[in-house]
Amino acid sequence: MRVFVIGSGAREHALVWKLAQDQRIDRIYAAPGNPGMLPHAECLPISVDNLEALAAFVERNKIDYTIVGPEAPLIDGIVDILQKRGLRVFGPDKAGAALEGSKAFTKELLTAAGIPTAQHRTFTEYEPARAYLEEHGVPVVVKADGNAAGKGAIVALDMLTAQDALKQMMVDHVFGAAGDVVVIEDYLQGDEIGAHAICNGTDFLPLPLSQDHKRALDNDQGLNTGGMGAYTPLPFVSEDQKAQIQQRVIAATLQTLKERGIHFKGVLYANIMLTERGPMVLEHNTRFGDPEAQAQMVLLKAELLDVLAYADGQHIDPETLWHPGYAMSLTLAAGGYPGKYERDLPIQGVDEANQLDGVHVFHAGTRLQNGQLVTAGGRVLSVVAHGETLQQAADRVYAAAKLISFEGMQYRSDIGHRAL
Repeated sequence: MRVFVIGSGAREHALVWKLAQDQRIDRIYAAPGNPGMLPHAECLPISVDNLEALAAFVERNKIDYTIVGPEAPLIDGIVDILQKRGLRVFGPDKAGAALEGSKAFTKELLTAAGIPTAQHRTFTEYEPARAYLEEHGVPVVVKADGNAAGKGAIVALDMLTAQDALKQMMVDHVFGAAGDVVVIEDYLQGDEIGAHAICNGTDFLPLPLSQDHKRALDNDQGLNTGGMGAYTPLPFVSEDQKAQIQQRVIAATLQTLKERGIHFKGVLYANIMLTERGPMVLEHNTRFGDPEAQAQMVLLKAELLDVLAYADGQHIDPETLWHPGYAMSLTLAAGGYPGKYERDLPIQGVDEANQLDGVHVFHAGTRLQNGQLVTAGGRVLSVVAHGETLQQAADRVYAAAKLISFEGMQYRSDIGHRAL
């Protein structure tokens, strides 16, 4: 069997690593891939936004199954292109991926369906948005409507930050076309968590809840990032809260999509705030989270192909899916991230870290330069560990991080603090 993974980050490296353990798979390809995947996959120099080239490769090489990692090709319609050619692919079509591609679309859908979410207003022009902001007051969250690689939501606790965020998006266009439409929503307080489910229309297989750490610095300070670390499952979420999330959020979203003629297949990943009034949706994503997927793949006991096949109507016993215990991922980032940072800095210690018990190092922003592994992005590596307890997983992750070094390397020291 031949499997093709689209993407180049730590999430995709984790998917490739898990797939490589499946005896049914003969060849794994990745595009564009990264150096960490090379022991398991053939990496191809095809960009994730070159949809025609990706589809041509799948068809030409008789790929049996394609797995789409990042959101951009999903939003752009890669699944539609492959399905029209009669090719098997995991991920939602363009209509389903609009849940992630447009914050405004999702907010309208949530409101119409009565799914709990923050009060909000959507704007297409700067002046009305600025006037509303000054009248409404802070705290608020200012969100670029389109895909901004996880950085398009700015939490503004003061008016200066809110005004600056609005100007950056709508006037300075720091997120490009993603900021042409902006959503301003009320700031919700509580614990932010992630709920993933593998979906086939209105049927869904819930995965263990996770918690990402979006801010760059300890104690949830600093700028929003693509994610500085995550862990799963969550010991502080009750069975009643889990049931509420599954019914009021996931089932209700899938049912509303069905009523609008959208058969959603793939991953629905809801960002949820646990508030005093119950779970409320912050936003929906339509792919595995990153860094959540890295922890999920290390915790996953079943074969990944069998889990993904749920989206094609194949059922699986949820009791046999997971190893006992916890998994934690930690992002090792470039100095200055998520602002300006240097590239091509030599990386040491990855092999040593990988030899520790229960530890796996997944590559994110790396490349090979004359045989030397160097940095090539803001989030450079994702260190993941499995443990019988969350504390053991954390101890293993941080022991591994201490073995790795590159100039300016930064990481948070408090992943999992809410549960620990």
